[in-house]
Amino acid sequence: MLRVLSKFVLRMFGWTVEKDLPLKEKYVLVGAPHTSNWDFPLGILGMLAMGLRFRWVGKHTIFKGPTGLMLKSIGGIPIDRRIRSSFIKQMVELFNTEENMILAITPEGSRSKTLYWKTGFYYIALDATVPIALGYIDHREKKIGVGYSFFPSGNIEKDIEIIRRFYEGKTGRHRENQGEIRVHTKEIKKANNSFKPTQ
Repeated sequence: MLRVLSKFVLRMFGWTVEKDLPLKEKYVLVGAPHTSNWDFPLGILGMLAMGLRFRWVGKHTIFKGPTGLMLKSIGGIPIDRRIRSSFIKQMVELFNTEENMILAITPEGSRSKTLYWKTGFYYIALDATVPIALGYIDHREKKIGVGYSFFPSGNIEKDIEIIRRFYEGKTGRHRENQGEIRVHTKEIKKANNSFKPTQ
């Protein structure tokens, strides 16, 4: 019922849903571009329209009182972004214990323009040995979808280039807040030196 209703609501506002989902029960779902408050409700509707049950992460400060309980009931996981390593470890452990797990993350980390993507999504997928699926909300074309997936190789520089090419032409609601898809040089060195692909 929710799937039908979500499709109806999206069609009513001119949106279409496309999907090319990974043939896996577990994956990290990247959400980009992220430039507007509208991305969250549109993302929820899009995932429901695709028949997906997913988890998502948010700042721990919004998970308070009745609102926090409601957010957790729709898949929310509170995190303290100041404790980055603990977050990655927690998500990997969650993947290891769950039979089915779709974890949605917005690597831009903010609706404002950012210089670099946060790389937690990459480390989680690499360490949990799950694919990265690329989801998008394209406001110019009014399309929501999941269009490509791949296993991280351990070479973050090469894999970020794959991601960058996929998102070319996909436009956020506020284009001026849409930054380049790149990671900091120190993150490239850390990933290439410390993380190796599973054999």
